[in-house]
Amino acid sequence: MRRILWTTSLLAMAALAACAPTAPREAAEVATTDTAAASAPAFDHSADVEAWRTARLARLQKPDGWLSLIGLHWLVEGEQTLGHAAGNDIELAAGPAQFGRIRLRGDEVLFAAADGGPQVLVSNSTGERSDAGRTWHVLAADASGAPSIVSVDSVSFLVIKRGDKFALRVRDSEAKTLKQFAGIEHFPVDESWRIVADWTQHETPQSFGIQTVIGTIEEMPNPGYGTFTRDGREYRIYPVVEEGSEDLFIIFADRTSGKETYGPGRFVYAPWPKDGKLVIDFNKAYNPPCALNPFSTCPLPPPENRLDVRVTAGEKKYDGAH
Repeated sequence: MRRILWTTSLLAMAALAACAPTAPREAAEVATTDTAAASAPAFDHSADVEAWRTARLARLQKPDGWLSLIGLHWLVEGEQTLGHAAGNDIELAAGPAQFGRIRLRGDEVLFAAADGGPQVLVSNSTGERSDAGRTWHVLAADASGAPSIVSVDSVSFLVIKRGDKFALRVRDSEAKTLKQFAGIEHFPVDESWRIVADWTQHETPQSFGIQTVIGTIEEMPNPGYGTFTRDGREYRIYPVVEEGSEDLFIIFADRTSGKETYGPGRFVYAPWPKDGKLVIDFNKAYNPPCALNPFSTCPLPPPENRLDVRVTAGEKKYDGAH
């Protein structure tokens, strides 16, 4: 009988424990989780776009930003003089009268400072050579990811390579295009242009031959395409992989191109697709460098990205464009 009573008592205690309130530690953990979830800030799309615009304008107005470009000079095989003075093989828009000499031999570009000229700073050169009493610096082009920079006071240049051609890209941190920059007009922020497209991955690797404004063709990998619907009509957009970028690169034109927006098209970046979705915020569409100056080598939209719709979001045409 005692054994029965003891067993019954144990069962009753277990039942009471099952009905007891949550243990204090567990309750605290649940409360903490709920509080964290409740306090997590909601995504503010307008604030996100405005912050992006502010950062974009700050990048443009850096001393070495796109607004500082003052020249693009294509090199020929052999040796050329360069400087601001008339009579140089390459006449610069600013800088010392005699900057120095450039020598192109095959895929190698070398620079030697002018005798008796101002102090020239050469950063990130890949070597030096002596020839006929001159010190020649071996210059790395932009394709290396760490180009050499040659500078005197506010003027500098680096070597760019496009296809099999080399050129000098010249900057001036005191350029009028930079100092007189008055900003860029935008369409009003419109969350409906933050597109969540269905992502289709290519089964086999593909690429686009992207044409540039200077007529060269650059092969860029295309991993797939996004599909979205706007006003009852379906569209596809094809991003490419840009070397050095963590995001996908989209070069597009639309029905506003050449009217409210830059004629050849605009750029926008998008994070890599997640869970089968490609998020493209056209409110962050922006003018290519070619819209800001005539010294850029911008890529043009592939035919597949010429959208038959008015994308009324992002940057408008730059009034100060050349």
